Amino acid sequence: MSEYQYYEFLAIDRPLDDGEQAAVRSLSTRARISSTSFVNEYHWGDFKGDPRCLMERYYDAHLYVANWGTHRVMFRLPCDLLDPDVVEDYCVGDEASAWVTDEFVVLDFTSEDHAGEFDYDPANLLSTIVGVRAELAAGDLRPLYLAWLAAYGAWERDEDVFDRAADDDLEPPVPPGLGTLTAVQRALADFLRLDDELITIAAQASPPLGQTADDPDDLAVWVARLPVTEKDRLLARVAQGEAARVQMELLRRFRGDTAPISPIPARRNVADLLDNAAQRRADRDRRLAAERAEDEARREQARLLARERRLDTLAAEGDTAWSRVEAMIATRKPAEYDAAVTLLTDLQALAEREDRYDTFTIRTIALRQTHARKPSLIERLNRARI
Repeated sequence: MSEYQYYEFLAIDRPLDDGEQAAVRSLSTRARISSTSFVNEYHWGDFKGDPRCLMERYYDAHLYVANWGTHRVMFRLPCDLLDPDVVEDYCVGDEASAWVTDEFVVLDFTSEDHAGEFDYDPANLLSTIVGVRAELAAGDLRPLYLAWLAAYGAWERDEDVFDRAADDDLEPPVPPGLGTLTAVQRALADFLRLDDELITIAAQASPPLGQTADDPDDLAVWVARLPVTEKDRLLARVAQGEAARVQMELLRRFRGDTAPISPIPARRNVADLLDNAAQRRADRDRRLAAERAEDEARREQARLLARERRLDTLAAEGDTAWSRVEAMIATRKPAEYDAAVTLLTDLQALAEREDRYDTFTIRTIALRQTHARKPSLIERLNRARI
């Protein structure tokens, strides 16, 4: 397999000016570059830039995939929208890491699976995932938990990712709503190869989301109560090009003010999560195997009933069925040979059922002798053991 790498960056909160675009273009002359995006594919060679530096200086989201199994996604958010101290609770090794640069916190999530197959188009991946950035800015911590869970979930694919002492590592705070992921969170989980059973186990300790957290009427009432001076300040920022950031700040504050208080669940360790997911997976496999066995038994019973009905019909036909065999053979057509052999197979089963196998044997020997110079037919009879 030839080498393949895909790089994509997005500028969301602020577009790049001409000078910044020129600086980025100096790193890759073949990339598709605009004020809001950078896309390039490599079938040989490598990208000369450092994604970490580009995220620190220019971009708000980055996705990277390579056909040897690497998946990487990064997000940059203002620290006043996503507290670095909160993020730290969800960091684990190189798989889910973060750092602070100036006023931003940069998240870096990675998944490796060198045994997997690369059979997809990465061009649309970031667009399906990037929405988690706005969710994080609005106070939804589910993407952070999913990245943490995916990091430890890699242990099931590669036992050398962590040492055994990590069994006792405690999970970070479990956010509400893990049982009802959004579409972009589902896309992030898939990108990080997070197992569905592991998500289900983790969600058992996740309280449901508040039913009215994003109700438009409630949001309108909440906005109406904001001080006029603050509304003016927010509108001025929107007019200055900060609409996306203002929206995230408002949603974060709104959800913080209206979210119901939920009890804090007991923290589980990594071994409990992975073992329970493995048990759930084994139970599912056993259940599916039992269902498949039951389905096959029903199909076999249906086949046997259909066969008995065919044999009853043949018994009523008598010698007419043998005449049909001869007529099929006389056509000298391969498809008719196959039909003749199928009919003979049923006649053989009928002879066994009625204890007249000797008569069947005599008639098939005679049929073989009559058509001995038809090798294609004889070969089919041999395969059918007739």
